[in-house]
Amino acid sequence: MDLLLVGLSHHTAPLSVRERLVLTDDRLELLLSAFSASRQRRQSPRELAWLSTCNRVELVAYGDPQELESLLVTYLSGLGGLSEGDLRAHLYLLRGDRAARHLLRVACGLDSMVVGEPQILGQVTEAYEAALRHGTVGPVLSRLFQAAIHAGKRARAETRIAREASSLSAVAVRLATQVVGDLRSARVLVLGAGEMATLAVQALARRGARDLVVLNRSLTRARRLAAAWGGRAGTLGSLEAELAEADVVITSTGAPQPLITRAQLASLLRRRPTRPLVILDIAVPRDVDPAAADLPGLTLFDLDGLHRRFTASRQQRLRDVPRVERILEEELRAFLDWYRGLEVHYLLRALHTRAEELRQRELERTLRRLPGLTPQERDRLEALTRALVRKLLHAPSVRLRARAREGKTDLYAQVAGDLFGLPEEIWANGREEGA
Repeated sequence: MDLLLVGLSHHTAPLSVRERLVLTDDRLELLLSAFSASRQRRQSPRELAWLSTCNRVELVAYGDPQELESLLVTYLSGLGGLSEGDLRAHLYLLRGDRAARHLLRVACGLDSMVVGEPQILGQVTEAYEAALRHGTVGPVLSRLFQAAIHAGKRARAETRIAREASSLSAVAVRLATQVVGDLRSARVLVLGAGEMATLAVQALARRGARDLVVLNRSLTRARRLAAAWGGRAGTLGSLEAELAEADVVITSTGAPQPLITRAQLASLLRRRPTRPLVILDIAVPRDVDPAAADLPGLTLFDLDGLHRRFTASRQQRLRDVPRVERILEEELRAFLDWYRGLEVHYLLRALHTRAEELRQRELERTLRRLPGLTPQERDRLEALTRALVRKLLHAPSVRLRARAREGKTDLYAQVAGDLFGLPEEIWANGREEGA
């Protein structure tokens, strides 16, 4: 299968590397431009999708496997300002069935930092919808993402993998409670008003937080989020003043540079030596200068720190992993059966096209030798030749589809192509046009 997935995640790369590869809008435009140019030159990839979250950046492509790896690795290397050698130390490259299986595992929540976390299925869905909007996916990646999304929905409906699953925001709030105690008496500051911040506010409210402040670049969005939970809202312009009064800070903005520096925190903590501060930085790139972690009176966690601190909560969800794996394999098998049938489809289309060309050629030659035929007789001869071709090709077509379902597509396709004089490049080109 001409499928390749190139990526890195929290399993293979530290946050300091992951945050350099986040796909911003500007970077996405560069990726789309590169894809468009390669397609105009009829180079790989023929289809492309991308998944960029706080814990992973993955490119999924369908095309010539000999071209895909170099193209995608070169793009990611330039994106992160890393040499290809340094980048490859963190990359995984998955081909064919392994690439398809990985995407299904991601959608099911099995590859997440917190197993079963609920956000990833929505992020996979958004990735597919974005690729559809930009016209970069065709039948193969569309079918693959649909299989992944369906597998993720089944996993959540048929197992407990996502029930009571902790999002990263919920994990962060739980840790804040362990450090500062009762949140009802704490001033909580949330930076950002996106999905992660919203989840954090929800988790804070469930833990009893009452004195809540939400700051965001857009005051409208901050007000909307704060009002839903009885909090106050402001812009990032009031960050320094609000930070001075906070006991717990949860940061989740999309700022390209840290919003909170070590110098700011050092000055603040000197003014309040008996009042500690807890900061949970769940942003990618990070909102807080990691060099501040050693300041007295400050407890600072980033995403990697959260991952190291929380493992026990996974046990309940881990018990359902085997059931999710079975769902995953069922959906993967259905996708692979479809893909094998797709390959046979293009071969059979080429075979029927060749047969039709031969039929028409021989029929025209015969009709030239029989000029006295009536229109009705010519129609009957036309119908006869069509029926002969259809019947002759029926059994080979049925058997080729059956062999494809058995996973023997490559062998039988090559044999059929040789027997009928159809070099692979002929029906492979048809497959490319269809994809």
